This record gives sequence, structure tokens and C-alpha cells, in this order.
Amino acid sequence: MTLPLANLPVSRRYFLERTALAAALAAFPTSSLLGCGDDDDSAAGMPLSAEPGSPWWLQNNFAPVEREIEATDLLVRGSIPPEINGTYIRNGSNPRSKRSPHWFLGDGMLHAVRIENGRALWYRNRYVRTPFYEANVTFDEALEAGLPPFAGNNQSNVAAIYHAGKLLTSGEVGAPYEIDPVELSTVGVHDFEGRLGTSFTAHPKIDPATGYMHFFGYGFGNPYLTYHVADDRGELINTQPIEVGRPTMIHSFAITDSDVVFWEFPVVFDFERAVDSIIGAFQWEPEYGARIGVMPLNGRGDEIRWVEVEPRYVFHEVNAYRDGDDVVVDVSHHPEMFRSGTGLGNSDTSLRRWYIGTAGTQLTFREEIVSDLELELGSHDRRFTGRPHRYGWLVETRDNPQTVDLGGTALVDFATGRIDIWEPGITRHTNEAYFVPGGPGEGEGWLLTFVHDHASHRSVLAVLDALDVARGPVTEIEIPARAPYGFHATFIAA
Repeated sequence: MTLPLANLPVSRRYFLERTALAAALAAFPTSSLLGCGDDDDSAAGMPLSAEPGSPWWLQNNFAPVEREIEATDLLVRGSIPPEINGTYIRNGSNPRSKRSPHWFLGDGMLHAVRIENGRALWYRNRYVRTPFYEANVTFDEALEAGLPPFAGNNQSNVAAIYHAGKLLTSGEVGAPYEIDPVELSTVGVHDFEGRLGTSFTAHPKIDPATGYMHFFGYGFGNPYLTYHVADDRGELINTQPIEVGRPTMIHSFAITDSDVVFWEFPVVFDFERAVDSIIGAFQWEPEYGARIGVMPLNGRGDEIRWVEVEPRYVFHEVNAYRDGDDVVVDVSHHPEMFRSGTGLGNSDTSLRRWYIGTAGTQLTFREEIVSDLELELGSHDRRFTGRPHRYGWLVETRDNPQTVDLGGTALVDFATGRIDIWEPGITRHTNEAYFVPGGPGEGEGWLLTFVHDHASHRSVLAVLDALDVARGPVTEIEIPARAPYGFHATFIAA
């Protein structure tokens, strides 16, 4: 079912250019912009808040949904671009028990929308059937029950990946799971025919030139870090231990057309602390030091070279590439993470560009601040993974001492420094933007992201012009259930 575009919310730029009343933006009810009300308008125009007596990750749209559902012939506002034909699938944390020690530690749940020929055919959400899910236990309870976080013993809740004809999900640690790409049913643990002996990252990188998938795993015992390569058929062809001093949380990494880039920063795992809390086992220890390493793509672990840097933390990069003797990486920089008494969302995030010099016998390092806006969950045109890029897309996070508050979608032009933002309104919150190509040039295409309105309690899948995000969505697809804030997505073309 398709409705006209007129009721879609306007962008921040459009609104301000025509009213010159910046203060009105925060006060203007988002439900009015949508042209649809709600029986409970008490939250209309009000910022996101959280009750102090309960963890923020179990409140608002972080809270789990209770049911797995399926709906067909979804309501569409606007027109779906013809290049978007396939299935959008996003992973996220959805604790079946309604209990969780952290946002990062709920059961994995996939939310998918199938799009064909201008129609949104169906939506469905499905849990990843892991041992933690089947036992209906939290991460901490699983450890107490003798299910250590290794191999299939994980929640597979962070990423969705499509490679070599297989849909995979992965978590922070443990092996990935294979998922049926239509039914979203769990096929089982995917261990590369028994060859994967470590964890599998939430952020593998697929080289657009070769189709090879580069990934790593970090662990709590030696080797603490291992690099892997799977070829374009999905066969594991290279496994390389990399020597590091202690188990640290390494959430992502980067590749260029000739390099692998790791960063090891001082969020350190301690087994004694793990007795009390698994999330408390990771602590900020700046005295451990911080370093960035570069090794040859598909190379040996003993070829890595490191450069020491000031302590900081990075969850996500936008992309990386080689420029002569320099490896260039764009990252969301946090000055610290998991220091006692601090949580996510209240550190001074900045977008930075690293230059890692590789010409001499010792690596060199310098960096530039691209923006001091709080931008996270970066993405790029994956046809340019590991290659020079001009554009990146990130989520603008809002200052909120009570909770993580995801805001609008930002387009960063790294060539000019210009940043355009679609601000969806104070009650609406975007997720990571996933790029779907619509033309041959970099950035020519569309962004897909779930957007939730905490005033109306409704979720949509929004489609934005990737090079004109400030305009706001060209299409919104109504989701018949709440889609909680989640992590990373993929798109399987028809």
C-alpha cells in the first residue's frame, strides 16, 4: 500500500531555512509532521528520558519486544526507489528473559523487510537460536551455568553479514551463525567446516576487488588476537595469530587494498572482575597503553608493525585506504570507555582522521579532528571498502545523561569537510545507515535505517538519498511492530 510523500517529516535544514526559528524545532510535535497522532501524546515534543531505578537498555525503545511476528503488504509513504530490490536485515540485542547486564548482552534478534518492485512485501523478526536463547538465560547466568563465551556459546546479536551466498550473524565473541535469508530461521553455528578455532568479529570486511572476507577474533586466553581470511567461496584460507600483551576489547578493524589495520586500546579484560560481572570485567586501564598496527593484507601475523599512541577508544571506523606511504583511517574517537562510573553516550566523541606513516622502519602517527560533533556507527559505500572515499554516513548522538540518545543521520564529505544532517525531530531516533547502490559513482544510492518515534511508539524503515540526507526521507515504510534500537545491518539484493 502506497501513500503520497506529503506527510513525511521535513529536514532540519528545510525547516530552519523557512522559519528561522531554531527553537521551534525541538518544540514542534513530530506526530504533527508525520500527519498521524497517537492515543498517548504525553511524550510529544519531549526529549527521551529514562527512569533512574532501571537500566536504560531495558527502557524505551532499547527494551525487548516480546513476540516474533510476520506482516505482509506494508504501508509505504512515498515511492521506493527502483534500485532497492532485496531484503534489508538488521541485528540487535533483544533479551528473551527481559533481563540483561548491558545493551551489548541481549539475545540476537533480526528485523527484516523485503522490498520488490516498489512494494514492501513483508516484515518479520526472528531470534537467533543460540544456546543462550534456548536456555532463556542472561550472559552472566550462562557463564554460571557452564556456557563459556566461545564457539556457539554466544548471543550473535551485533551484525548481519552476507558473504559467499550465506547470511551470517555474529556477536562480540564466539562463532557466527548461519541464517536462512528468507525465513530468518537459524541454520546453526558456522565454523567454516571446523576450521575456525577463535571468535569471529562483528565487523568483517569484504574486499570489493576479490570478494575475500577479512575478519578477526579476540579471546580471553592466548592467542588474544587472531586474523583470518575467507575466500570468495567462503572457505577459510588464512589464520594468523597476532601477539598482544593482554585480552582487550577490539570491536572492529580496517583494511585497505594492501593492508590490515588493527587498534588495541586499553579496555582490558580481567578474569577476577568477571566473577562479579561480565561487563564489569572490561575496564579502562590507560596504563596498559594504546597502539595501532599495520600488516600486509592476507599476510602473516608476525609481519605486523605497531605505533604507540595516546590512550583512547574506538568502536567504529568509517573506512580506510592507502595514500602513498600513509594509511588513512577515519574513526569515531572516544577519549575513554568503560571507566568505573561512566557508560556509553557520555564521552566527548569526535570524528578523526588518522595518518599512519609506513615508509620508515618505525610507523609514525598523526591525526586530524574532522568534526567535534558526536558521530558514531559510521558506514560507507562498500564498493569502496579499503579504497579512497569521499563520503561517510554516521548517526548523530544527542547529549543525554539518562540514556543513549540516537539522533539524526549525518553525511560527511571528507573532501570539503561539509557535514549535512537530517534531524528527524526530538522524539525520533535513527539507527546505523546502510548504503544501497543506485548509480555507478561513490555515494550514488540510498540509505536504509530504522527510525523510531518515542512519542507515538512507532517504527519505520526510512529511505534517504545518500547524497542529500538533509532533505529527509524520500520513503518511509511502516513497521507493524516496534523495532528496538540495534546495531548493524546488511542488504541482500534480489
